[in-house]
Amino acid sequence: MYAAERQQAILERAREVGRVEVVALSETLGVTVETVRRDLTALERLGVVRRVHGGALPVERLTLEQHTADRQIQATSEKRTIAERALAEIPHGGSVILDSGTTTLAIAHAMPADMSATVVTNSFAIAAVIADRPSIDLVLLGGRVRHRTGAAVGGMMIEALAGMCADVAFMGANGFDVSHGFTTPDQAESDAKRAMVGAARRAVIVSDSTKAGQIHLHRFAGLSDIAMIITDTGLDRDTAEDLEAAGVEVAVV
Repeated sequence: MYAAERQQAILERAREVGRVEVVALSETLGVTVETVRRDLTALERLGVVRRVHGGALPVERLTLEQHTADRQIQATSEKRTIAERALAEIPHGGSVILDSGTTTLAIAHAMPADMSATVVTNSFAIAAVIADRPSIDLVLLGGRVRHRTGAAVGGMMIEALAGMCADVAFMGANGFDVSHGFTTPDQAESDAKRAMVGAARRAVIVSDSTKAGQIHLHRFAGLSDIAMIITDTGLDRDTAEDLEAAGVEVAVV
């Protein structure tokens, strides 16, 4: 196979599954790891992939913000498992901030019917799930609603958080990276997420491993802002070790 053919195969694979790994490509294509790395470098120079630790991502994955309805059908079993693990971080009768997102929505679904807690959220979808549960006090944050995510954002929402100090905030992320922290494509969403992190004693990222290595335009939290990340077994060991070395507890479920 010529280099151009091999690089085309790599690009097609990246676009199909959302990420490629150097070692796996080496085995699949029957070439050395160094050859794969050279191919990825060539593709990055063409502007069609971005190198990340251990592999590469197609650039369209880094730039396009998916609609919530599209994200709900992705990694559903992983999100359920992450959500169930997240419940262990909620103190009995405690206060919880739930960021808008499909994994945090899974947490709302996972909450037992008799669970006692105060839940603060800017997500109308999350509010709809728990609004009729008498043991949960619901605080719905208002503001301008983004149709793509169903999240309330803007100054009104951020002001409402200013006087709060919740026990824990569960935050989604469009991407996370050891060097760049936790990111999202939209500035208003980033501002809202940053305010939520600041309104809790502990901030916990809940994210499936496909977000690892993705870098979006707006950073809402650095590694020092986050106490813990709950993710699935797809997270590579090197990234997990780098996160823990930076002081972030990593729970792989």
